[in-house]
Parts: sequence; structure tokens; C-alpha cells
Amino acid sequence: MANTPEQEASVEFPSMAKKKKAKKKALKKQRNDSVVVDEHVLDRLYAVINSRKGADPETSYTARLFSRGRQQIAKKLGEEAVEALIEGIRGDKPKLVGESADMLYHLLTLWASLNVKPQAIWTELARREGLSGIAEKASRKRT
Repeated sequence: MANTPEQEASVEFPSMAKKKKAKKKALKKQRNDSVVVDEHVLDRLYAVINSRKGADPETSYTARLFSRGRQQIAKKLGEEAVEALIEGIRGDKPKLVGESADMLYHLLTLWASLNVKPQAIWTELARREGLSGIAEKASRKRT
């Protein structure tokens, strides 16, 4: 006995739905794979920054910052944070991106000056993940 057009359509739809679901899953995996590649850029940048300790300040901006001391590094971080804040308020996305990159570079330089490894920060962020900001701040007050 032959299927009616409605029956044939109902037979095809589950197959189409499975294909669509598989395609979505593949796209999601592809996006996640690209995130994995990008999430280590700060670790790589930290390694480069850390390698500049003791380098010639005449040939490396990072070495020059290290030679000027932690106070100068912190000052530059503050300046970049203010610049990022200004661009955020203005709503200038391209400039905010650039200033944010500058700020992260100077933050990583400050970490390196104190031998704070990025993994320590990632661990702390993971610990806080899923906590409400209010609860997390309250827990710091008790300790």
C-alpha cells in the first residue's frame, strides 16, 4: 500500500530534522573550536612579555617598562583603563577594542612583574564562575 503525500512528508521530516540538528551541532562545535584556539592568546602574550624581563630597554617597549619598575607599569595600566573607559562611554567600538587590548597587555605586564601566572587568574575566575556577584563579594568580606 502506497503512502499518502502527508505520510511521506511525515517520514521525511524526521530525517530533515536530524540533518538540521547535526548541522547545528557541527556549527556549534566549529565555533567552540575557534574559541579554544583564541582563549590561549593571553597565555601566549604573557609568555612573550615574561621573556622580555632583562632584555634591552632600547629594543623592547616591554623591557623598558620592566626597567622603569612596577609603579610605572601600574601607571600605564591605569592610563589604558581610563582610555578604555572613555571609549566605552563614547560607544566607539573599534577604539574600545584597541584600548582594551592595550589595557590587557599592561595588566599582563603587571602580572609578570610580580610573577603572577595567568593560570592563577583563570583558576580564580573558574572558582567564581556561577556565583552571584553579591554572594562572591560577601564571601571576601568574611575572610
